[in-house]
Amino acid sequence: MGKVKVRLRPIVSRINLPTALKTAILPGDSMEALFIATQVGEIYYIRDGSLRTFLDIRPRIIKLGASGGGYDERGLLGIAFHPEFYYNGLFYLHYSVSGTQGPGALPESISPNPCDPKTLNLKWINRRTQYDHIDTIEEWILSTNGQPQKRRTLLNLRRPFSNHNGVNSLNFSPETGKLILTTGDGGSGYDPFNLSQNDMEIAGKIIEIDVVKHTFIQNPPAVTRFHELPVPIQETLTVIAKGVRNIPGISFQRYSNQYIKYVGNVGQDLAESIFSFTQNKPIPVPLLVQAFLMKSEVEQKGFINFGWRGWEGIFPTPIIRDCSENPTLDEKSMAFYDEAVKVSVRRLHPVTSYFHKDQRPDKFGGTALTGVQAYMGNRIPALSGSVVFTDLARKEESDAPARGVLAYTRIRTDCKLNDFSVIEADYVFGTESAYYVSLGTNLNQSTLYLGVYGSMKVTDFNQGSIFEIIP
Repeated sequence: MGKVKVRLRPIVSRINLPTALKTAILPGDSMEALFIATQVGEIYYIRDGSLRTFLDIRPRIIKLGASGGGYDERGLLGIAFHPEFYYNGLFYLHYSVSGTQGPGALPESISPNPCDPKTLNLKWINRRTQYDHIDTIEEWILSTNGQPQKRRTLLNLRRPFSNHNGVNSLNFSPETGKLILTTGDGGSGYDPFNLSQNDMEIAGKIIEIDVVKHTFIQNPPAVTRFHELPVPIQETLTVIAKGVRNIPGISFQRYSNQYIKYVGNVGQDLAESIFSFTQNKPIPVPLLVQAFLMKSEVEQKGFINFGWRGWEGIFPTPIIRDCSENPTLDEKSMAFYDEAVKVSVRRLHPVTSYFHKDQRPDKFGGTALTGVQAYMGNRIPALSGSVVFTDLARKEESDAPARGVLAYTRIRTDCKLNDFSVIEADYVFGTESAYYVSLGTNLNQSTLYLGVYGSMKVTDFNQGSIFEIIP
């Protein structure tokens, strides 16, 4: 794969941090509109070159940036439009709820130490009081007067820490017609409670929600585990995958009469990874709960497991200790040997991985994966049929302003690990930082949209821009 050159065409600027970019056709319209969800709770759409407000839920969003110098991973995290949105006006939101701030699940940050078993077997106790916040997934409807209204709550999820809540976390499956929720592992670092591998934990999973089943439980309880959910809600849920650290959405690529699913898993300290799968054997939540109550195990042959926390992409999860004398000699030791062995055979292998340190001249040192999209257009022939991804910011040794990275990869016919190539973007950001925070596409995947932000602080307003990626 060779380098590809593209241009970035500005569409809109001076918006807040864009977390999700989606297109849909409004009821009664004939043209796709680009919808932009911002982390602080605004949802805009662009049609005929003009920016309009679709919905503003800022009062419903938890206060962002109150700690940590303005960096935050909560807020409005996902939006998805029902496949029949044009006819029924239904859409779905995932956000962190105002007024639900808690003290967090741990009093301080703890890193795994292979010599200290206590750090490898932590438990999340007192969950009703020791949590960071509550996320909600809601169904909304665009009423006949054009005003969006909340219709019902699908899930309320209690989260242990402020980070790893997912981003671009809601998408509809063209295969099943169900809503897909991608949840992060709950946050902190190294998944301290190993929630991602625990079948009963909602954290660290990819979940399908059958929105056709109208549960209409007025105020679902805030939960952390599947068995805590009311039975009618359990019956709407199916688990597609586990072993998730944090995912910037899921992308589908039609191939013959089936779909290839692409998922990016954000890494810890070493590697960012992109996975793909076609065939998978999801597990209904009632089956998981039944096995839990009977203290038995569900058959998981064909079930997708990305390997976290025992594996970080293609590597057993390492602890990295800096070598101040020579950074190229940084010491790496396995964080969770027993877990890496247990998961080694069951885990799905990545399509490609890229690394936080990479000295090859045609590569880059990554920071965090922020978007993965299949591209099926022909305006950029070199990318047609490939998987495009974005990294937040290239790791630089200099003090130059931050710059995000575009890159792409393909699936090898032998299903082995493939390389990736950088996409050179012709745009002058000047002295401003340019963090690549989101990636989106239109309904037929022929156009790619890029969200860029000038700061990683949610309190730095109006520094966002949306670009179309063009030849």
